[in-house]
Amino acid sequence: MGQDRSAQRELMVAQDLRGRGIRDDRVLDAMSVIPRHQFVLPEDRDNAYIDAPLPIPDDQTISQPYIVALMSEALRLKGGERVLEIGTGSGYQTAVLAELQAQIWTMESSTILARQSKRRLERLGYDSIHFIQSDGTLGLPSQAPFDRILATGSLPEVPIELLHQLAEGGVFVGPVGDWDGQQLVRIVYHTNQFEREVLCHCRFVPLIGAQGWPY
Repeated sequence: MGQDRSAQRELMVAQDLRGRGIRDDRVLDAMSVIPRHQFVLPEDRDNAYIDAPLPIPDDQTISQPYIVALMSEALRLKGGERVLEIGTGSGYQTAVLAELQAQIWTMESSTILARQSKRRLERLGYDSIHFIQSDGTLGLPSQAPFDRILATGSLPEVPIELLHQLAEGGVFVGPVGDWDGQQLVRIVYHTNQFEREVLCHCRFVPLIGAQGWPY
């Protein structure tokens, strides 16, 4: 596994997560044990615990730690929830969900990232995750309903077909807006009604797909 870097993780959690208002102890505990340096490019490992996004293969990024924590906290997970993650990416957010004891279905359209993240997560001991290489903007109707849906890339708008894959009282969290900037939103689904809340302004890479940004 190489260098431990636990001191860097502890500083990240204290300064960039708890220090910026993250209060969910389960999220803080999860991010204090996950080796983020294993999810970035080798040349970026010395920067793995700074509060910034970093490049990963296929022109994608791993989100900054604070945003990962904020999104994870916004899901309000207690353990055991069925979660659909749209955009596996490096697998770091997936690992956080696993530490929060969610049942995870994670979708990734990039062949490179899907293969690498599956291999990485299994090597780190996360062996009960369902990996699907497909267009995540369509969701996964065959496994619906989900208690939570998390989009890790931006959408021009949340597809109604995706929201209808939520269970009653289910929660969607993800960035919505235009190409240059978005709002991180939380949407709670009730029959024929959606409660929408803006959490912050943000900027994510786009989710390319049939119900996302065009190819």
